[in-house]
Amino acid sequence: MIIADLSRIEGRTYPARRRTRNLVGGASPIQFRSFCMGHVTLEPRGGQVPWHNQEQEEVYFIVSGVGEMCLGNERVTLTAGQAAMIPPGEYHQLTNIGDEPLIMIYVYGPAGDVAHWRQELSGTLPRAGVEAPPLPEGAWPQCTLKP
Repeated sequence: MIIADLSRIEGRTYPARRRTRNLVGGASPIQFRSFCMGHVTLEPRGGQVPWHNQEQEEVYFIVSGVGEMCLGNERVTLTAGQAAMIPPGEYHQLTNIGDEPLIMIYVYGPAGDVAHWRQELSGTLPRAGVEAPPLPEGAWPQCTLKP
């Protein structure tokens, strides 16, 4: 039996103030071709999965905390127990707008690399309204900090 133990997965911290730990795919001992799954912690007041898109279908499930979810032209508040569906190719961003860490689970499929992780770490993430579509009006700004 192959087990991925979250308490033993160090994961990676990104410039946008989040920690991502792969449970299925990536550095996890569990590998599938059909999907990847991970655990993400966004730091209070601004920790973020920055504005990006990808080819895979994806779902964000909020375990705890409160976040601003932007998807295309839409902007909504997500809270614990809610899941957001992200169609392939659609630009999206999740920002912690609360005073506590936001914990979320992502699942995307098919499995494979998502470019925004590399882009964020190299400082080449497409900027909203410049190399990428603009964020919805009133949205928390996209984090484009360089490592």
